[in-house]
Amino acid sequence: MEEPLDLVLHGGTLVNQDGEHRADLGIRAGRVAAIGDLAGAAADQRQDCTGLHLLPGVIDTQVHFREPGLDHKEDLESGSRAAVMGGVTAVFEMPNTNPQTTSAEALADKIGRARHRMHCDFAFWVGGTHENAHQVAELERLPGAAGIKVFVGSSTGSLLVEDDAGVREILSRIRRRAAFHAEDEPMLRERKDLRVPGDPASHPVWRSPDAALKATRRLVALAHETGARIHILHVSTAEEMRFLAGHKDVASVELTPHHLTLDGSEAYPRLGTLVQMNPPVREAAHRDVLWWGLRQGVADILGSDHAPHTLDEKAKPYPDSPSGMTGVQTLVPMMLDHLSAGRLSLARLVDLTSAGPQRLFGIARKGRLAVGYDADVTVVDLKRRETIRNGWIASKCGWTPYDGVTVTGWPVGTVVRGARVMWEGALTAPGRGEPVLFSETLPAG
Repeated sequence: MEEPLDLVLHGGTLVNQDGEHRADLGIRAGRVAAIGDLAGAAADQRQDCTGLHLLPGVIDTQVHFREPGLDHKEDLESGSRAAVMGGVTAVFEMPNTNPQTTSAEALADKIGRARHRMHCDFAFWVGGTHENAHQVAELERLPGAAGIKVFVGSSTGSLLVEDDAGVREILSRIRRRAAFHAEDEPMLRERKDLRVPGDPASHPVWRSPDAALKATRRLVALAHETGARIHILHVSTAEEMRFLAGHKDVASVELTPHHLTLDGSEAYPRLGTLVQMNPPVREAAHRDVLWWGLRQGVADILGSDHAPHTLDEKAKPYPDSPSGMTGVQTLVPMMLDHLSAGRLSLARLVDLTSAGPQRLFGIARKGRLAVGYDADVTVVDLKRRETIRNGWIASKCGWTPYDGVTVTGWPVGTVVRGARVMWEGALTAPGRGEPVLFSETLPAG
């Protein structure tokens, strides 16, 4: 006799390789074990999902959780708690911590801090620098590494690799897809006097569309030269999106909810430095072309670029105010609201948040609701209306630019490898996060 299932999610609408259909999801030992009518199956636990949709677990491949070194504004536990409260089951965390994640030792330290303390599964980007360029081929293959991340603009110290020679050396050595923050640093230096003290609306004037496009063009040329695969993070301009549509052989594209949602002409007067990001939130004409790229399939994935700062830090007068906002907890509800408004389909949302990350980065056993895959599930109510409030935000910094925004569509539950870690707004299990596995770097044995 077959052993009982550990958990059955029953009565919901499943979204998987067969499209949307009514089916139960059976889970055993952290994996999907059965799909179909499981009313008669023996199970230790059952969860009623009537009226809800079961999506493959949402994977956010760009978050900044600030640990180690900047723990006063976020840490791995609080950031991952925000993630699962918002329906996110796995994250890729960025290397600009203190110390920076640029060595095997720093990566191992982060994994040690994260394992069974983070509430979702995780991987860590390793920063590519001039100093470690000769080691990137080894660093990108370490357990828990999402790959190599390079800042060609908007960073400090060794994490900034603004010259073509430095980028070329990294790209010539890697075998996995590398991620890039694409703003041209020399142009940013030249344009610094365009910042208007006290006026964050001058931020997108300083960090112009030309600065983003120039860096992206350089990266695509170097990718063609070296035969490398690149990933352009947080594309924010119409010009970049149109350009990247012609270079899908080497370049993948990330969009963020804030660049798809906010209009700079309205957001800066209303939110001030709270909406200050790198690259900037821009006017609606750019946003419209980003949506064109999403609808046409040019965009590959969504990432939140969750980058929290305290309200005291954000209250500093521009340009002394830091760039960054929360995002991991609001990614799902904001995109479900766009779904409700007819801006994208549910299948496209799943492609951007689970199938897309799996495809780009070769994630093993995640990204689908299929037998044998990790039982990572984002359970949502597509009709539920809720108002986002600062008090709901689990990040240490405790605020969101969407405070007071009413959305249609809401994350009801988060299941990570078969464990219900969030249900109806409550954390329901202790941290049990594990490193994400990648097909290109599977451990032997």
